[in-house]
Amino acid sequence: MDELTLRPVAHIRSDFPEKFGIPRQSGILPELTSRVVFEPEFRIPEMLRGIEGYDYLWLIWVFSESGRRWSPTVRPPRLGGNARMGVFATRSPFRPNPLGLSSVRLLGVEDSPEGKTLRIAGADLMDGTPILDIKPYLPFTDSHPDAKGGFSDQVAGDKLAVEADPALADKLPPEKWSALLQILAQDPRPSYQDDPGRVYGMAFAGKKVYFTVDGKTARLVDIQ
Repeated sequence: MDELTLRPVAHIRSDFPEKFGIPRQSGILPELTSRVVFEPEFRIPEMLRGIEGYDYLWLIWVFSESGRRWSPTVRPPRLGGNARMGVFATRSPFRPNPLGLSSVRLLGVEDSPEGKTLRIAGADLMDGTPILDIKPYLPFTDSHPDAKGGFSDQVAGDKLAVEADPALADKLPPEKWSALLQILAQDPRPSYQDDPGRVYGMAFAGKKVYFTVDGKTARLVDIQ
């Protein structure tokens, strides 16, 4: 079979210029909004005809910052970085083919200087991530609410309490402030890091966010 040549149809525009702090899965932070910007050759309005008939979309994308390394087994951060799992039993970026899959909510199709763009919510992608394809989410076949979730069932509900000086809210737009609190509640640190005295820095929405974690409480220290 001839080798396929894949090329991005679009890129994401999100509030995360770095990997640190990005939600570990799509959909867990519906407050996060971002845009899908199409490449010039795919800025054809007809390609989006009918897309607003769907509430959710699948994005197929590339782990562009993972490098070319892959391993048959990986250490999921949510298991503390100690337990090994088969790469095909995880969503690790270190895969034979570095492809990601995300389910996002479609908020609408918008006009912009870059042509038609998709406004979406709940994405877990770093700014600039290449998107290879977009497909509609079909609830009658794509949703399996009673399915087992493997090791992820053990940690899916874990959240931190978040403490923050309300005055810091003035440094972000209201919708970004709400999203930031939810990001901290999800504990963006690797699970093997547990130093209550450490101040973590995270780039978000054009700002640098500083926070600490002590036990089950995250404290927002500053926004610069």
